[in-house]
Amino acid sequence: MTGYFLSFTISSCSYSYGRKLPVFRDLSLTFAPGRSVLLGPNGAGKSTLLSLCADVFRPTRGQISLDGLSASSASTRQQYRSSVAWLPQQTSYFPGLNVREHVAYVGWLKGMNRADAWSHSQSALQRVGLMEKADHRAGTLSGGQLRRMGIAGALVHGARVLLLDEPTAGLDPNQRNRFRQLLLDLPDDVHAIVSTHQIEDVHDVFDNIAVLDRGALVYADTVPNFIARATKGDSQPERVANAYADLIEDEA
Repeated sequence: MTGYFLSFTISSCSYSYGRKLPVFRDLSLTFAPGRSVLLGPNGAGKSTLLSLCADVFRPTRGQISLDGLSASSASTRQQYRSSVAWLPQQTSYFPGLNVREHVAYVGWLKGMNRADAWSHSQSALQRVGLMEKADHRAGTLSGGQLRRMGIAGALVHGARVLLLDEPTAGLDPNQRNRFRQLLLDLPDDVHAIVSTHQIEDVHDVFDNIAVLDRGALVYADTVPNFIARATKGDSQPERVANAYADLIEDEA
């Protein structure tokens, strides 16, 4: 997949929650264009890292930038935040809004005018297969449908980078397949960074991979190179699982 952003870079970032031990110390990572997966066990720091990338949290040291737009700089923060879209693990909704209104409102919050936000909400819902629910109250959606509505909100304002935190957690196989196809159908100028501890779709969905363990970056490269380091396994999923297990075991 070719891309339109040059670099999405975490540079020597440190972060801690209050006075607790740091989640990260001097973490540096550059995401290449395309579909990137952020793997790691629960507690590795994946959600925290995506929250930093979304400018929900601010690093205590270091900076995060997209094509030279820094989330830490007052002069470029708004442009940076308009360029990324964040879907947290727990998808929430605005009470009282129907599904299309919710997606349009997200676009408005990201700086779109009301007319454009309303117009683009229709195509965003069509892309995630939710147009038939457009007039339903957001609160009536199932868990999987709420996740898809969240992705539509991430797509509506034309973000260049989607930050998706455990987007398939709790989804049934059909819903997971729909999400998988949604990632594969993203246009070349939209890039995705997806955090997960599930490895089933790594080999045929993602271009790049980064592995975190206990706040440390233990691997970052292309998916083919990651698979090539496996010492056993007959199928691609088996080799992905083997390569991942070897990395995490090495850190134990």
